[in-house]
Amino acid sequence: MKAYLSETIDIALVSLGFPKKLITVERPKNPDFGDYSCNIALTIAKEAKQKPIQLAEKIKKVLILNEDWVSQVSVTPPGFINFTATDNLYQSFVYDIISQKINYGKTELGKGISANVEFVSANPTGPLNVGHGRQAVLGDTIANILEWHGYDVKREYYYNDAGRQMRILSESVAARYFMEIGKITEFPEDGYRGEYIRDIAKNIIENHGNDLEKDDSIFLNVAEETIFQDIKNTLSFLDIHHDTFINEKSFYESGAIEKILEDLSSENLIYEKDNATWFKATSVGNEQDRVFIKSSGEPTYRLPDTAYHRNKFERKFDWIIDIFGADHVDTFPDVLAALKALNYDINKVKVCIHQFVTLIKDGEKVKMSTRRGDFVTLKDLTDQLNKDVVRYFFIMRSMNSHLNFDLDLAKDQSEKNPVFYLQYAYARICNTIRYAEKSKAIFNNKFDSSLLCHPSEIDLIKTLSQFSEMMKNVLDTLEPQNISTYLQTLATKYHKFYTDCRIVSSDHQLTNSRLNLILAVKFVLSSGLRILGISSPERM
Repeated sequence: MKAYLSETIDIALVSLGFPKKLITVERPKNPDFGDYSCNIALTIAKEAKQKPIQLAEKIKKVLILNEDWVSQVSVTPPGFINFTATDNLYQSFVYDIISQKINYGKTELGKGISANVEFVSANPTGPLNVGHGRQAVLGDTIANILEWHGYDVKREYYYNDAGRQMRILSESVAARYFMEIGKITEFPEDGYRGEYIRDIAKNIIENHGNDLEKDDSIFLNVAEETIFQDIKNTLSFLDIHHDTFINEKSFYESGAIEKILEDLSSENLIYEKDNATWFKATSVGNEQDRVFIKSSGEPTYRLPDTAYHRNKFERKFDWIIDIFGADHVDTFPDVLAALKALNYDINKVKVCIHQFVTLIKDGEKVKMSTRRGDFVTLKDLTDQLNKDVVRYFFIMRSMNSHLNFDLDLAKDQSEKNPVFYLQYAYARICNTIRYAEKSKAIFNNKFDSSLLCHPSEIDLIKTLSQFSEMMKNVLDTLEPQNISTYLQTLATKYHKFYTDCRIVSSDHQLTNSRLNLILAVKFVLSSGLRILGISSPERM
């Protein structure tokens, strides 16, 4: 409909002597202004040397519209042109959804296009925390959105296994090992103190004895393997599975790290200062130069991350999407700058930054610290809540906003819980269909959508009609919370329709039409929930 209105307005403008324009049609926030709105009169008023409101009236007068689709055109200050669609147009959407079923709204916009989505990428130094959980669900949902639109998606997990954190992990496990076998030892000041460190140490004692030396590689190897398996198990509970795992060490072993330094040096973008190796980021537009290798000889994250992203380009991905926490906001611009300096098209890279998570219990913040070991792990959360609740709560707010995860609300089994509210709408539809079948009501695809004229029916159908458009917008913005917002609106409209309209009645034709309407709602709810990775229970 937006495309049709844009084309129609453009034709009207040409008839008034204007050159072709890029016409934008949006849905107005206020439904009193119709179903669609265009601000073209405002954008070209200066060029036309006319007042926007007068220009809008002129455009309105020369519009040639299909009366089967548009019932009313109005102009509102300061110069918006508003369109109200006919009930007939909206009623036709029910046929579209019934015919396409769970494929309604799918596109092939990404057909033949490959996308690499990197997310979680937590170092194997401890269990995943709730912040990792948010990133995991965001990444997996974004991958689902891309697949919905036909992209060839690879989910990827990258982890640093060659730096200081892994050394501290090894020292922490070794210290705990010697404590467990009764040897006096000093625990690293910045070591990892969680109970999981003790468990790993006990496992090493059980399987490798108590005669190990402090620098034995077993401490790091067992710790990394144990923690990484725990990470995979936790993600698996949330139905999150990665296609590829890549580690930092492989880029050192392959010479990829050294090649980055060589290639940047050949562009005069590497220099030495204060016994450190610097990347001349200011030469490629960034505000300050950055250390790539510290004076201690240890690389910063920027260097291996640049090698890793070059590797993504070398694997010929058309679209590279990184899901990072807010702690990466200072580092990724330098990685992109280095890639640009090496002549890679950084427009292919989309970086999504999410804010942090705070757990709320009994109205109070739950304090967390990874090193002290008193943090709430993602597994702790999944042990208390089912998968659907965890996924939904992580996705229902914009990634640009700090997320307060309300544990009490998440555990609530009433309609106050947004997950329960959505799933109850789906289960209620299934129950009604079962009742109709048991009652031997007429229920087939030969229905009359024009009978769906109650205000609650039209309102519900209007919301259904927005699903396809919403999913295209979500692809453009990669903001999956808009799916949850849409589904909440759809469920609300359905519950109101259920209250206002008797679905199964003695009027067989109306019953059939309304049963097809709720079947359409069922298909759209199912699709939306599936994209979010949430189940659609038929009974509750």
